[in-house]
Amino acid sequence: MKALIVILTALVLLSAALVWTYYKDRRSNANAKSITVYCAAGMKKPAEAVAAKYKEEYGVQVNFQFGGTVALLSQIENAPAGDLFIAADEHAIDLAREKGLIEEVLPLAHQYPVIAVQAGNPKGVKGMEDLFREDLKVAVGNKETASIGKATKEVLGARWQELREKVAVTKTTVMELAADLSFGAVDAAVIWNSTVPQFEKLEAVEVDRFTAHKDKVTVSVLNASSSPASALKFARYLNAPEKGSSVFAEMKYEALPGDEWAEKPNLILYSGGVNRPAVRDTLREFADREGVSVETMFNGCGVLCAAMQAMNDTTNPRFPDAYYACDICFVPPVEASFPEAVLLTETMIGIAVPKGNPKGIRTLADLAGPELKVGINNAQQSTLGFMTQGMLKQSALEEAIRLNVRAEVPTADLLINQIRTGSLDAVVVYEVNYKLAEEHLDFIKIDHEGARAVQPFAVRVDSPRKLLGERLLAFMQKNRARFEASGFTWLENQKPVKSSELEIPPWLIQPKKR
Repeated sequence: MKALIVILTALVLLSAALVWTYYKDRRSNANAKSITVYCAAGMKKPAEAVAAKYKEEYGVQVNFQFGGTVALLSQIENAPAGDLFIAADEHAIDLAREKGLIEEVLPLAHQYPVIAVQAGNPKGVKGMEDLFREDLKVAVGNKETASIGKATKEVLGARWQELREKVAVTKTTVMELAADLSFGAVDAAVIWNSTVPQFEKLEAVEVDRFTAHKDKVTVSVLNASSSPASALKFARYLNAPEKGSSVFAEMKYEALPGDEWAEKPNLILYSGGVNRPAVRDTLREFADREGVSVETMFNGCGVLCAAMQAMNDTTNPRFPDAYYACDICFVPPVEASFPEAVLLTETMIGIAVPKGNPKGIRTLADLAGPELKVGINNAQQSTLGFMTQGMLKQSALEEAIRLNVRAEVPTADLLINQIRTGSLDAVVVYEVNYKLAEEHLDFIKIDHEGARAVQPFAVRVDSPRKLLGERLLAFMQKNRARFEASGFTWLENQKPVKSSELEIPPWLIQPKKR
């Protein structure tokens, strides 16, 4: 078995013609000299600090427009311009998506409301009920312009209006609230926990009801950006552990580190050969938009899985960041590295024959007929071959049909080429393979429950480019029309499923090796 794995791995390494890398050169196309960022006021200090480091390293000027998250969203909607939007809460991002104002979204940090008071807590504030004391001057954010105002309203629920009628002042940004408290204009203010450390004269009173309300700070790319690659490069810099994320952590934010930093990341994708026609242009467009390289190995999934098993260690720099299989049966062998998958499409398995079907083939059993030259895929190298073998065994047809097999190859496109030249009478292929030559061939669907292949996409759980892989998946999902044009059937329910819970037909279950 070890020898077989070595041989199969060598096939991968020698299949140079099947490797596609999408890039113009080794430099990123993120070449804008300046970018514009709409930034929630509470993020001002870390955002400016990260921007200063970025300018020092790459010479790019980052221009900010600060304000309340909701107010900034309104500006973006009314006068679309700029490159990025740093929002203090996810609700604003949901609205921006609904309005078609943003595309990619990257996480930066978590934050939650606290009751801020002056250092030493001179008024003895202990909890939420103190906000309603007559002797306490309280400030809150405007729920129409500031995320903190909206968060306060959600936390207080039915008591929001009661507090709203009592407060001494309402402000449009969290930084104005903190400044008023710092100057002694009020006794307490509901602000973000991350805002308190930015003011020396303040301290926080944490309340369980408030801390349970966590909001996510994110950076998103505006649809109006004229240089999305430049915008995405700075967004990646903002959440990279070695770059922006460390700045957020130093300033006491609950930083959410993203992918490891690289000026031009290289994403390695292993993909079953059947998927190539549907994703080729999409991968090129994704690489161009992101300013990254996408290095893709197209091959039979048996070969791809063998290569991963032979590497035996995801720290190997050649181990794929993402895996796009021809069928779910080739996910369990590598589920340790890809524990979750999204089922994107499906295609039927059938028999392709020359136009007019001169041999009169109607069923799988007909492939055992006299003087037929049949082509199939290799079961150890490809998903299609493995599934074909499973159907033949389950139907008790393998021995009879194998007598007619004249070609057993790693990929279905090789079978299509051979039947086109007349060297074969019938080949077992995916419907999408047949579609590429349907003017020359006829297709007979196989009446068997195993004649349906479902294509899952999975991102490696420990990939240092995990978020980039997830964005590639999202980009593919936006290009549904290309899959359907290539002959795939689009699956509507694309929620992630655990690889260990995929329902594999008994005759297709393989031993787990990783």
